[in-house]
Amino acid sequence: MVEARRNTFKSPKPDAARLLAFDLITEVNRNEGYSNLLLPQALSSSSMEERDRNLVTELVYGTLRMQGKHDWILAQISDRPWPEVDPGIVDVARLGVHQIHEMRIPDHAAVAATVEVARKRVGESKASFVNALLRSVTRKSMEEWFAPLAAIKDPVTRMAIQYSHPEWIISAYYDLLKDWEQVEAALAINNVPATPTLVSWPGFSTQEDLVALGAQTTQFSEFGASFKGNPGSLDIVRHRLAGVQDEGSQLVATVFARVANGQSWLDLCAGPGGKAALLSAIASTRDIKFTANEISTPRANLVMNVVHGARVWVGDGREIASHGESFDAILIDAPCTGLGALRRRPEVRWRRSLKDLRELTQLQRELIESAISVLKPSGVFGYATCSPHLAETTVQVNDILKNHPELELIDIAPYLPKGLESATRGGAMALWTHLHGTDAMFLALLRKKS
Repeated sequence: MVEARRNTFKSPKPDAARLLAFDLITEVNRNEGYSNLLLPQALSSSSMEERDRNLVTELVYGTLRMQGKHDWILAQISDRPWPEVDPGIVDVARLGVHQIHEMRIPDHAAVAATVEVARKRVGESKASFVNALLRSVTRKSMEEWFAPLAAIKDPVTRMAIQYSHPEWIISAYYDLLKDWEQVEAALAINNVPATPTLVSWPGFSTQEDLVALGAQTTQFSEFGASFKGNPGSLDIVRHRLAGVQDEGSQLVATVFARVANGQSWLDLCAGPGGKAALLSAIASTRDIKFTANEISTPRANLVMNVVHGARVWVGDGREIASHGESFDAILIDAPCTGLGALRRRPEVRWRRSLKDLRELTQLQRELIESAISVLKPSGVFGYATCSPHLAETTVQVNDILKNHPELELIDIAPYLPKGLESATRGGAMALWTHLHGTDAMFLALLRKKS
Protein backbone atom coordinates (compact mmCIF):
# COMPACT_ATOMS: atom_id res chain seq x y z
CA MET A 1 0.00 0.00 0.00
CA VAL A 2 2.82 2.39 0.95
CA GLU A 3 4.63 1.49 -2.27
CA ALA A 4 1.47 2.18 -4.27
CA ARG A 5 1.14 5.64 -2.69
CA ARG A 6 4.75 6.41 -3.56
CA ASN A 7 4.08 5.48 -7.15
CA THR A 8 1.11 7.89 -7.39
CA PHE A 9 2.98 10.86 -5.89
CA LYS A 10 4.03 13.42 -8.46
CA SER A 11 6.75 15.98 -7.86
CA PRO A 12 5.52 19.58 -7.91
CA LYS A 13 6.01 21.27 -11.27
CA PRO A 14 5.45 25.00 -10.82
CA ASP A 15 6.07 27.20 -13.84
CA ALA A 16 9.19 29.34 -13.64
CA ALA A 17 7.34 32.69 -13.80
CA ARG A 18 5.09 32.07 -10.82
CA LEU A 19 7.89 30.48 -8.82
CA LEU A 20 10.11 33.52 -9.37
CA ALA A 21 7.23 35.86 -8.53
CA PHE A 22 6.60 34.04 -5.24
CA ASP A 23 10.29 34.14 -4.32
CA LEU A 24 10.47 37.89 -4.99
CA ILE A 25 7.27 38.60 -3.05
CA THR A 26 8.66 36.63 -0.11
CA GLU A 27 11.94 38.54 -0.25
CA VAL A 28 10.06 41.84 -0.18
CA ASN A 29 7.52 40.93 2.50
CA ARG A 30 9.72 38.88 4.82
CA ASN A 31 13.24 40.27 4.31
CA GLU A 32 12.47 43.94 3.57
CA GLY A 33 13.68 43.77 -0.01
CA TYR A 34 12.68 46.41 -2.55
CA SER A 35 10.65 45.21 -5.50
CA ASN A 36 11.86 47.97 -7.84
CA LEU A 37 15.44 46.75 -7.29
CA LEU A 38 14.92 42.99 -7.00
CA LEU A 39 12.61 42.49 -9.98
CA PRO A 40 14.81 44.14 -12.65
CA GLN A 41 17.84 42.27 -11.31
CA ALA A 42 16.01 38.95 -11.43
CA LEU A 43 14.66 39.54 -14.93
CA SER A 44 18.01 40.70 -16.32
CA SER A 45 19.63 37.44 -15.25
CA SER A 46 16.72 35.35 -16.53
CA SER A 47 16.34 33.68 -19.91
CA MET A 48 12.54 33.97 -19.82
CA GLU A 49 10.59 35.02 -22.87
CA GLU A 50 8.97 38.47 -22.90
CA ARG A 51 5.52 37.04 -22.14
CA ASP A 52 6.78 35.36 -18.96
CA ARG A 53 8.71 38.48 -17.94
CA ASN A 54 5.50 40.48 -18.19
CA LEU A 55 3.70 37.84 -16.13
CA VAL A 56 6.31 37.99 -13.37
CA THR A 57 6.15 41.79 -13.35
CA GLU A 58 2.37 41.88 -12.92
CA LEU A 59 2.39 39.10 -10.33
CA VAL A 60 5.04 40.78 -8.19
CA TYR A 61 3.96 44.42 -8.37
CA GLY A 62 0.25 43.60 -8.52
CA THR A 63 0.21 41.15 -5.61
CA LEU A 64 2.24 43.48 -3.39
CA ARG A 65 0.03 46.41 -4.32
CA MET A 66 -3.29 44.64 -3.71
CA GLN A 67 -2.39 42.30 -0.86
CA GLY A 68 -4.49 44.23 1.67
CA LYS A 69 -7.56 43.66 -0.49
CA HIS A 70 -6.65 39.99 -0.95
CA ASP A 71 -6.13 39.55 2.80
CA TRP A 72 -9.61 40.88 3.50
CA ILE A 73 -11.10 37.98 1.53
CA LEU A 74 -8.70 35.33 2.78
CA ALA A 75 -9.27 36.29 6.41
CA GLN A 76 -12.99 35.53 5.96
CA ILE A 77 -12.28 32.10 4.50
CA SER A 78 -9.47 30.90 6.74
CA ASP A 79 -10.40 28.72 9.70
CA ARG A 80 -7.41 30.21 11.53
CA PRO A 81 -6.89 33.89 12.40
CA TRP A 82 -5.21 35.28 9.29
CA PRO A 83 -2.40 37.12 11.17
CA GLU A 84 -1.40 33.77 12.70
CA VAL A 85 -1.20 31.85 9.42
CA ASP A 86 2.23 30.73 8.19
CA PRO A 87 3.84 33.58 6.15
CA GLY A 88 4.56 31.23 3.24
CA ILE A 89 0.89 30.30 3.01
CA VAL A 90 -0.10 33.97 3.22
CA ASP A 91 2.16 35.03 0.37
CA VAL A 92 1.28 32.19 -1.96
CA ALA A 93 -2.45 32.59 -1.26
CA ARG A 94 -2.20 36.30 -2.08
CA LEU A 95 -0.47 35.35 -5.32
CA GLY A 96 -3.39 33.06 -6.15
CA VAL A 97 -6.12 35.59 -5.33
CA HIS A 98 -4.39 38.20 -7.45
CA GLN A 99 -4.61 35.92 -10.49
CA ILE A 100 -8.25 35.08 -9.76
CA HIS A 101 -9.47 38.65 -9.23
CA GLU A 102 -7.05 40.99 -10.97
CA MET A 103 -5.84 39.10 -14.04
CA ARG A 104 -7.39 37.42 -17.10
CA ILE A 105 -6.53 33.93 -15.96
CA PRO A 106 -9.24 31.24 -15.71
CA ASP A 107 -9.98 30.31 -12.10
CA HIS A 108 -9.01 26.67 -12.46
CA ALA A 109 -5.68 27.57 -14.06
CA ALA A 110 -4.91 30.18 -11.40
CA VAL A 111 -5.65 27.72 -8.58
CA ALA A 112 -3.78 24.79 -10.10
CA ALA A 113 -0.67 26.80 -10.99
CA THR A 114 -0.53 28.47 -7.58
CA VAL A 115 -0.93 25.20 -5.72
CA GLU A 116 2.07 23.84 -7.62
CA VAL A 117 4.11 26.79 -6.31
CA ALA A 118 2.83 26.06 -2.81
CA ARG A 119 3.80 22.37 -3.09
CA LYS A 120 7.31 23.37 -4.14
CA ARG A 121 7.91 26.14 -1.63
CA VAL A 122 5.81 25.47 1.48
CA GLY A 123 5.17 21.71 1.34
CA GLU A 124 2.35 19.30 0.56
CA SER A 125 0.24 19.74 3.70
CA LYS A 126 0.31 23.53 3.52
CA ALA A 127 -0.37 23.38 -0.20
CA SER A 128 -3.61 21.51 0.59
CA PHE A 129 -4.66 24.42 2.79
CA VAL A 130 -3.80 26.88 -0.01
CA ASN A 131 -5.85 24.79 -2.42
CA ALA A 132 -8.86 24.89 -0.10
CA LEU A 133 -8.52 28.66 0.38
CA LEU A 134 -8.32 29.44 -3.32
CA ARG A 135 -11.16 27.13 -4.26
CA SER A 136 -13.30 28.93 -1.69
CA VAL A 137 -12.37 32.25 -3.30
CA THR A 138 -13.59 31.03 -6.70
CA ARG A 139 -17.03 30.07 -5.36
CA LYS A 140 -18.11 33.71 -5.49
CA SER A 141 -17.43 36.38 -8.07
CA MET A 142 -15.30 39.39 -7.23
CA GLU A 143 -18.43 41.55 -7.28
CA GLU A 144 -20.14 39.25 -4.77
CA TRP A 145 -17.12 39.30 -2.46
CA PHE A 146 -16.99 43.08 -2.34
CA ALA A 147 -20.72 43.83 -2.35
CA PRO A 148 -20.70 44.23 1.48
CA LEU A 149 -18.41 47.25 1.16
CA ALA A 150 -21.38 49.37 0.09
CA ALA A 151 -22.80 49.02 3.60
CA ILE A 152 -19.65 50.34 5.31
CA LYS A 153 -20.40 53.97 6.18
CA ASP A 154 -16.92 55.03 7.27
CA PRO A 155 -15.12 56.06 4.04
CA VAL A 156 -11.67 55.39 5.54
CA THR A 157 -12.55 51.79 6.42
CA ARG A 158 -14.29 51.18 3.10
CA MET A 159 -11.54 52.68 0.93
CA ALA A 160 -8.80 50.89 2.86
CA ILE A 161 -10.30 47.58 1.72
CA GLN A 162 -11.45 48.64 -1.74
CA TYR A 163 -8.18 50.33 -2.75
CA SER A 164 -5.79 48.26 -0.64
CA HIS A 165 -4.20 51.06 1.42
CA PRO A 166 -3.58 51.36 5.17
CA GLU A 167 -6.11 53.61 6.88
CA TRP A 168 -3.52 56.14 8.10
CA ILE A 169 -2.52 56.93 4.50
CA ILE A 170 -6.15 57.49 3.51
CA SER A 171 -6.62 59.86 6.44
CA ALA A 172 -3.44 61.73 5.46
CA TYR A 173 -4.73 62.16 1.89
CA TYR A 174 -8.03 63.52 3.18
CA ASP A 175 -6.22 66.03 5.40
CA LEU A 176 -4.72 67.44 2.22
CA LEU A 177 -7.47 67.05 -0.37
CA LYS A 178 -10.54 67.66 1.84
CA ASP A 179 -12.71 65.82 -0.67
CA TRP A 180 -13.53 62.10 -0.64
CA GLU A 181 -13.90 61.91 -4.43
CA GLN A 182 -10.40 63.36 -4.79
CA VAL A 183 -9.08 60.92 -2.19
CA GLU A 184 -10.68 58.03 -4.05
CA ALA A 185 -9.09 59.16 -7.31
CA ALA A 186 -5.67 59.46 -5.63
CA LEU A 187 -5.95 55.96 -4.17
CA ALA A 188 -7.15 54.45 -7.46
CA ILE A 189 -4.24 55.86 -9.47
CA ASN A 190 -1.78 54.38 -6.97
CA ASN A 191 -2.96 50.96 -8.16
CA VAL A 192 -2.29 51.67 -11.84
CA PRO A 193 1.23 50.67 -12.99
CA ALA A 194 3.27 53.64 -14.17
CA THR A 195 4.77 53.80 -17.66
CA PRO A 196 8.56 54.24 -17.48
CA THR A 197 9.70 57.83 -18.01
CA LEU A 198 13.03 58.64 -19.63
CA VAL A 199 15.05 61.78 -18.97
CA SER A 200 17.55 63.41 -21.30
CA TRP A 201 20.63 64.97 -19.74
CA PRO A 202 21.69 68.34 -21.23
CA GLY A 203 25.03 68.09 -22.95
CA PHE A 204 24.65 64.33 -23.40
CA SER A 205 21.21 63.83 -24.93
CA THR A 206 18.04 65.71 -25.86
CA GLN A 207 14.33 65.13 -25.58
CA GLU A 208 14.34 64.77 -29.39
CA ASP A 209 16.79 61.87 -29.05
CA LEU A 210 14.28 60.08 -26.82
CA VAL A 211 11.40 60.73 -29.21
CA ALA A 212 13.48 59.28 -32.05
CA LEU A 213 13.60 56.04 -30.06
CA GLY A 214 9.81 55.82 -29.94
CA ALA A 215 9.15 57.68 -26.69
CA GLN A 216 6.49 60.37 -26.24
CA THR A 217 7.33 63.79 -24.80
CA THR A 218 6.19 64.40 -21.26
CA GLN A 219 3.53 67.02 -20.68
CA PHE A 220 5.50 69.27 -18.34
CA SER A 221 9.18 68.35 -18.29
CA GLU A 222 11.30 69.71 -21.14
CA PHE A 223 13.72 66.83 -20.68
CA GLY A 224 11.37 63.83 -20.36
CA ALA A 225 9.61 61.24 -22.49
CA SER A 226 7.43 58.28 -21.57
CA PHE A 227 8.52 54.95 -23.02
CA LYS A 228 6.35 51.84 -23.32
CA GLY A 229 9.19 49.39 -23.25
CA ASN A 230 12.22 48.28 -21.30
CA PRO A 231 14.49 51.32 -20.78
CA GLY A 232 17.39 48.97 -20.09
CA SER A 233 17.25 47.85 -23.71
CA LEU A 234 18.18 51.33 -24.98
CA ASP A 235 21.82 52.11 -25.76
CA ILE A 236 21.31 55.73 -24.72
CA VAL A 237 20.43 54.55 -21.22
CA ARG A 238 23.01 51.76 -21.04
CA HIS A 239 25.76 54.19 -22.04
CA ARG A 240 24.57 56.70 -19.40
CA LEU A 241 23.70 59.47 -21.81
CA ALA A 242 20.11 59.52 -20.53
CA GLY A 243 18.30 58.01 -17.58
CA VAL A 244 15.00 56.83 -16.15
CA GLN A 245 13.25 59.33 -13.87
CA ASP A 246 9.64 60.14 -13.04
CA GLU A 247 8.42 63.41 -14.52
CA GLY A 248 7.66 64.80 -11.07
CA SER A 249 11.22 64.16 -9.96
CA GLN A 250 12.47 65.86 -13.14
CA LEU A 251 10.35 68.89 -12.30
CA VAL A 252 11.87 69.15 -8.83
CA ALA A 253 15.33 69.37 -10.41
CA THR A 254 14.40 71.70 -13.26
CA VAL A 255 12.33 74.15 -11.21
CA PHE A 256 15.08 74.28 -8.59
CA ALA A 257 17.62 74.96 -11.37
CA ARG A 258 15.49 77.80 -12.77
CA VAL A 259 15.68 79.65 -9.47
CA ALA A 260 19.13 78.59 -8.23
CA ASN A 261 21.87 81.18 -8.57
CA GLY A 262 25.62 81.44 -8.04
CA GLN A 263 28.45 79.14 -9.06
CA SER A 264 28.19 76.27 -6.54
CA TRP A 265 25.30 73.82 -6.10
CA LEU A 266 24.88 71.01 -3.58
CA ASP A 267 22.52 68.02 -3.67
CA LEU A 268 22.60 67.01 -0.01
CA CYS A 269 20.82 63.62 -0.20
CA ALA A 270 21.73 62.55 -3.71
CA GLY A 271 21.29 58.76 -3.83
CA PRO A 272 20.38 56.92 -5.97
CA GLY A 273 21.14 59.77 -8.35
CA GLY A 274 18.12 60.71 -10.46
CA LYS A 275 17.97 64.39 -9.54
CA ALA A 276 21.75 64.60 -9.16
CA ALA A 277 22.22 63.36 -12.73
CA LEU A 278 19.90 65.98 -14.20
CA LEU A 279 21.14 68.80 -11.95
CA SER A 280 24.79 68.05 -12.63
CA ALA A 281 24.12 68.04 -16.38
CA ILE A 282 22.30 71.38 -16.17
CA ALA A 283 25.09 72.78 -13.97
CA SER A 284 27.77 71.69 -16.46
CA THR A 285 26.06 73.67 -19.26
CA ARG A 286 26.18 76.79 -17.04
CA ASP A 287 29.74 76.35 -15.77
CA ILE A 288 28.49 75.74 -12.21
CA LYS A 289 30.41 73.53 -9.78
CA PHE A 290 28.12 70.72 -8.68
CA THR A 291 28.58 68.56 -5.58
CA ALA A 292 26.49 65.54 -4.58
CA ASN A 293 26.47 64.11 -1.06
CA GLU A 294 25.14 60.68 -0.08
CA ILE A 295 25.45 58.84 3.23
CA SER A 296 25.37 55.32 1.76
CA THR A 297 28.48 54.13 -0.08
CA PRO A 298 26.60 51.82 -2.50
CA ARG A 299 24.15 54.62 -3.33
CA ALA A 300 27.02 57.11 -3.64
CA ASN A 301 28.56 54.76 -6.21
CA LEU A 302 25.30 54.87 -8.18
CA VAL A 303 25.47 58.68 -8.08
CA MET A 304 29.07 58.64 -9.33
CA ASN A 305 27.96 56.58 -12.32
CA VAL A 306 25.59 59.28 -13.57
CA VAL A 307 27.05 62.69 -12.66
CA HIS A 308 29.78 62.53 -15.31
CA GLY A 309 32.74 63.45 -13.15
CA ALA A 310 31.07 65.88 -10.75
CA ARG A 311 32.25 65.75 -7.15
CA VAL A 312 30.56 63.17 -4.90
CA TRP A 313 30.98 63.14 -1.13
CA VAL A 314 30.11 60.13 1.01
CA GLY A 315 28.87 61.15 4.44
CA ASP A 316 25.99 62.09 6.71
CA GLY A 317 24.22 65.16 5.39
CA ARG A 318 23.76 66.36 8.95
CA GLU A 319 27.53 66.84 9.14
CA ILE A 320 27.98 68.64 5.82
CA ALA A 321 29.57 71.65 7.55
CA SER A 322 32.60 69.49 8.36
CA HIS A 323 33.78 70.01 4.77
CA GLY A 324 34.29 73.70 5.48
CA GLU A 325 32.48 74.87 2.34
CA SER A 326 29.35 76.90 1.66
CA PHE A 327 27.09 76.87 -1.39
CA ASP A 328 24.99 79.22 -3.50
CA ALA A 329 22.17 76.71 -3.91
CA ILE A 330 21.30 73.57 -1.96
CA LEU A 331 18.66 70.94 -2.65
CA ILE A 332 17.44 68.44 -0.08
CA ASP A 333 15.39 65.62 -1.55
CA ALA A 334 14.68 64.47 1.97
CA PRO A 335 14.25 60.88 3.16
CA CYS A 336 10.49 60.53 3.57
CA THR A 337 7.59 58.09 3.76
CA GLY A 338 7.37 57.91 -0.04
CA LEU A 339 3.58 58.26 -0.05
CA GLY A 340 3.76 60.12 -3.34
CA ALA A 341 5.32 57.23 -5.25
CA LEU A 342 3.15 54.30 -4.19
CA ARG A 343 2.36 53.29 -7.78
CA ARG A 344 6.09 52.69 -8.36
CA ARG A 345 6.96 51.22 -4.96
CA PRO A 346 3.99 49.03 -4.05
CA GLU A 347 5.36 47.63 -0.78
CA VAL A 348 5.95 51.07 0.75
CA ARG A 349 2.30 51.41 1.70
CA TRP A 350 2.59 48.33 3.94
CA ARG A 351 6.08 49.03 5.23
CA ARG A 352 5.64 52.61 6.47
CA SER A 353 3.84 53.56 9.67
CA LEU A 354 3.09 56.61 11.81
CA LYS A 355 6.16 55.71 13.87
CA ASP A 356 8.27 56.01 10.73
CA LEU A 357 6.66 59.38 10.03
CA ARG A 358 7.75 60.73 13.42
CA GLU A 359 11.32 59.48 12.95
CA LEU A 360 11.57 60.78 9.40
CA THR A 361 10.29 64.26 10.20
CA GLN A 362 12.95 64.55 12.91
CA LEU A 363 15.64 63.50 10.41
CA GLN A 364 14.26 66.00 7.90
CA ARG A 365 14.55 68.81 10.47
CA GLU A 366 18.16 67.90 11.21
CA LEU A 367 19.06 67.84 7.51
CA ILE A 368 17.33 71.19 6.98
CA GLU A 369 19.34 72.79 9.78
CA SER A 370 22.54 71.36 8.34
CA ALA A 371 21.81 72.70 4.85
CA ILE A 372 20.91 76.17 6.05
CA SER A 373 24.19 76.36 8.00
CA VAL A 374 26.22 76.13 4.77
CA LEU A 375 23.96 78.25 2.53
CA LYS A 376 25.55 81.49 1.36
CA PRO A 377 23.77 84.87 1.69
CA SER A 378 21.31 85.32 -1.21
CA GLY A 379 21.52 81.56 -1.71
CA VAL A 380 18.55 79.37 -2.66
CA PHE A 381 17.45 76.40 -0.57
CA GLY A 382 15.16 73.75 -2.06
CA TYR A 383 13.29 71.34 0.19
CA ALA A 384 11.70 68.39 -1.62
CA THR A 385 9.92 65.16 -0.71
CA CYS A 386 8.20 62.40 -2.67
CA SER A 387 5.41 62.59 -0.10
CA PRO A 388 2.43 64.94 0.10
CA HIS A 389 1.96 64.35 3.85
CA LEU A 390 1.41 67.63 5.72
CA ALA A 391 3.96 66.78 8.40
CA GLU A 392 6.66 66.22 5.77
CA THR A 393 5.81 69.22 3.62
CA THR A 394 3.89 72.32 4.68
CA VAL A 395 4.57 71.87 8.39
CA GLN A 396 8.30 71.59 7.77
CA VAL A 397 8.32 74.73 5.61
CA ASN A 398 6.37 76.68 8.21
CA ASP A 399 8.87 75.61 10.86
CA ILE A 400 11.78 76.75 8.67
CA LEU A 401 10.23 80.19 8.28
CA LYS A 402 9.50 80.39 12.01
CA ASN A 403 12.98 79.31 13.10
CA HIS A 404 14.95 81.13 10.40
CA PRO A 405 13.84 84.73 9.88
CA GLU A 406 16.85 85.12 7.58
CA LEU A 407 15.00 82.95 5.05
CA GLU A 408 12.06 83.98 2.88
CA LEU A 409 9.76 81.76 0.85
CA ILE A 410 9.97 82.14 -2.92
CA ASP A 411 6.58 81.92 -4.62
CA ILE A 412 7.14 78.96 -6.93
CA ALA A 413 4.18 79.54 -9.28
CA PRO A 414 6.05 81.79 -11.80
CA TYR A 415 8.69 79.11 -12.27
CA LEU A 416 6.36 76.20 -12.97
CA PRO A 417 5.81 74.91 -16.53
CA LYS A 418 2.68 75.92 -18.39
CA GLY A 419 -0.32 73.99 -17.12
CA LEU A 420 1.01 73.61 -13.58
CA GLU A 421 0.32 77.14 -12.35
CA SER A 422 -2.26 75.82 -9.88
CA ALA A 423 -0.14 72.87 -8.69
CA THR A 424 0.80 74.69 -5.52
CA ARG A 425 0.21 74.63 -1.79
CA GLY A 426 1.30 77.53 0.38
CA GLY A 427 3.65 78.88 -2.29
CA ALA A 428 5.32 75.51 -2.91
CA MET A 429 4.93 73.02 -5.77
CA ALA A 430 2.56 70.21 -4.78
CA LEU A 431 1.98 67.60 -7.47
CA TRP A 432 -0.62 64.82 -7.37
CA THR A 433 -0.58 61.67 -9.45
CA HIS A 434 -4.32 61.73 -10.16
CA LEU A 435 -4.21 65.38 -11.23
CA HIS A 436 -0.85 65.74 -12.97
CA GLY A 437 0.19 62.20 -13.97
CA THR A 438 3.44 62.44 -11.98
CA ASP A 439 4.53 61.14 -8.63
CA ALA A 440 3.14 63.35 -5.86
CA MET A 441 6.26 65.46 -5.41
CA PHE A 442 6.60 68.53 -3.19
CA LEU A 443 9.13 71.35 -3.57
CA ALA A 444 9.50 74.54 -1.56
CA LEU A 445 12.11 77.15 -2.45
CA LEU A 446 13.53 79.64 0.04
CA ARG A 447 16.13 82.40 -0.28
CA LYS A 448 18.60 83.49 2.37
CA LYS A 449 18.47 87.24 2.80
CA SER A 450 21.75 88.99 2.01
